[in-house]
Amino acid sequence: MSSPTPLKFLMPGWFSLVMGLCGLSLAWHRATPLLGEMADGLALVAGLLALGVFVVLLVASWLRVSRYPAALAEDLKHPVRHAFVAAFPVSLLLLATVGVALGGVANELVVVWRTLWWLGSLGQLWVTLWVLGRWLAPSAPGTSAGNTGLWPVVTPVLLIPVVGNVLAPLAGVPLGHGGWAAAQFGIGAFFWPVALALILARRIAHSPLPDRVLPAWFITVAPPAVIGLVLAQAVERGQAPLWTAQALWGVALFFALWVLPVLKRAVTQPFGIPFWALSFPLAAFTTLTLRLLELQGGPGGLMQTAAVLLLAATSMVVLWLGFATVRGLRDGSLLAPEPVASITPVAG
Repeated sequence: MSSPTPLKFLMPGWFSLVMGLCGLSLAWHRATPLLGEMADGLALVAGLLALGVFVVLLVASWLRVSRYPAALAEDLKHPVRHAFVAAFPVSLLLLATVGVALGGVANELVVVWRTLWWLGSLGQLWVTLWVLGRWLAPSAPGTSAGNTGLWPVVTPVLLIPVVGNVLAPLAGVPLGHGGWAAAQFGIGAFFWPVALALILARRIAHSPLPDRVLPAWFITVAPPAVIGLVLAQAVERGQAPLWTAQALWGVALFFALWVLPVLKRAVTQPFGIPFWALSFPLAAFTTLTLRLLELQGGPGGLMQTAAVLLLAATSMVVLWLGFATVRGLRDGSLLAPEPVASITPVAG
């Protein structure tokens, strides 16, 4: 049954749709040397769709804030949803990256890509400081009796605000902001193993993730894949050896294989926006595979086969997510109150 106020439940996690579509666009663009101009055309279609979805979500989010400010306040206190705030600046960084990849930096639109990149970069830095800074606040979880401490906030979704900074060089370097991009990349690269260790500690020593958040385990594939893409960028410029990017590809492959069994349990849950966590990590891993195929000497061998299969899988996953989202919006199952989970809200 449809909610009478669906806009009230438009949480920031909806911007993960933009992330997935941008990732698909970048993957198809990287496939152009292998598949020809058709791949670049599909990349443009996915990129324009990502931009359109972003604009719709931006307007809808503005209306939501003006009509239901308490709903946003609740999101900001929620142990899982608060981390999805980072999906907005990450979307800006990815839109800038798609723009630079498809349009280059030698045209009149470069001002748009630069503006989007700076808004995303500074926004992502602010979100990282906000998410981690609240851990040190006097009212942080764990200061009162009966509180379960910080562990409820430690989920794979935490990787978006904390490690999402590693995206900065992908568009920042071509745009001429290499110094700042490198500094922001360092923040994300430093906190990646820290956040990952906390996530594993929560799972092993404290409690499993709520069932609805199970797809978020696939976010663990994104950090090594994106870091590998940044290293591949450095390899092309003669600033890093090829094996560094190959090593991160191996790490991303391991995480993909490691969390794959979770998919079997995740698909038993009703479809929700957390399922979009499958899209960008898979797209980033596909893009890295295609990038390494270029750097290692062009088409041929097992890497080409893997790249084509991954591109097909990524495309099918995003198509499935898109159709499932449209169906969920039509039947009213998405913009509706979430089932109550056994988690404790974060103190503001």
